[in-house]
Amino acid sequence: MIWESPLLLWFFILIPVLIVGVWFRTKSLQKKRTRFFNEELFSTLRRGFWKPGDILRTTFVIVGLSFLLLAFAGPKLGTEVREVKRQGVDMLIALDLSASMNAEDVRPSRLEKAKFEINRLIERLKGDRVGLIVFTGEAYLQSPMTLDYSALKLFLEIADTEQMPSSATDFKAAMETAITAFESLEENETEAAKVLLIISDGEDHGQSYEEPLQNLINKNIYVYTLGIGTDAGTTIPIYEENTSNLIGYKRDRSGKVVTTSLQSDVLREIANKGNGTYYAIERGNDGIDAFLARVDELEKGEFSSQEYADYKNQYQWMGALALFCFTFAYLVPTYRKEN
Repeated sequence: MIWESPLLLWFFILIPVLIVGVWFRTKSLQKKRTRFFNEELFSTLRRGFWKPGDILRTTFVIVGLSFLLLAFAGPKLGTEVREVKRQGVDMLIALDLSASMNAEDVRPSRLEKAKFEINRLIERLKGDRVGLIVFTGEAYLQSPMTLDYSALKLFLEIADTEQMPSSATDFKAAMETAITAFESLEENETEAAKVLLIISDGEDHGQSYEEPLQNLINKNIYVYTLGIGTDAGTTIPIYEENTSNLIGYKRDRSGKVVTTSLQSDVLREIANKGNGTYYAIERGNDGIDAFLARVDELEKGEFSSQEYADYKNQYQWMGALALFCFTFAYLVPTYRKEN
């Protein structure tokens, strides 16, 4: 059993206080009665008084207050199966984890800014199935399509440039992984639009992506791109492991410090060919907002109804028992006719 408002249970401390208060009040009235009336006169004045009824009434009032307090605390017990229908699009987010995403021309870094914007995107989705691909020279399905946005955020949180075996970028690998992920949905095909959102700084060191991009187009998958970084570019910092201590900057094989900048032309070309749109994020968040507005315009499908178990509210039973106790206390007589 769990409680909706467990802090209200602390008010049960007042129940014993109330009982003690009633007992002291009764004793006080008895002392005053003895002072002003003798027993025979008092019995005459209260002819027909039924003491058990008075005790019973007080008891049921106190018990009723206890049940009422339990009702306000909101007890939940057992499970309740509820059916939820979702409508939305099927979306895959491909996040670039190449070393250049550690560049800090966008604060705190390109990668952290991208993760922040993806979190904003997830929080504003309503019923869309979303999955996460991470890629460099290789690509992996970090999170399959899901309606569980909390789980998706956990997968996003652990995404890091250090988890990938390659530090280069290959859009072809990301697109091929996306095709495989979308094909796995065909057995539960809906009318929902399918969207691939590639978030990267645009630096492509891989093979030609023309063939997988055409396959995405043939499967009616919209390809959007989100560029992150600045045209001016910057160096790629290297920090001591698990610390914020800067130990240098990334260098090429000849020992020259590497600089990286946003390659918007590549991302713009992918989006144009993929029936999507290119957006950019430098310091603000206009890009992700514009993308969200575009997604809202796409055709939505109804996904399989989701069933989940939850604790079932039981406050109504506590409230009913409280009402019964108060009603019974009201109906209990404290005086009876004497023969």
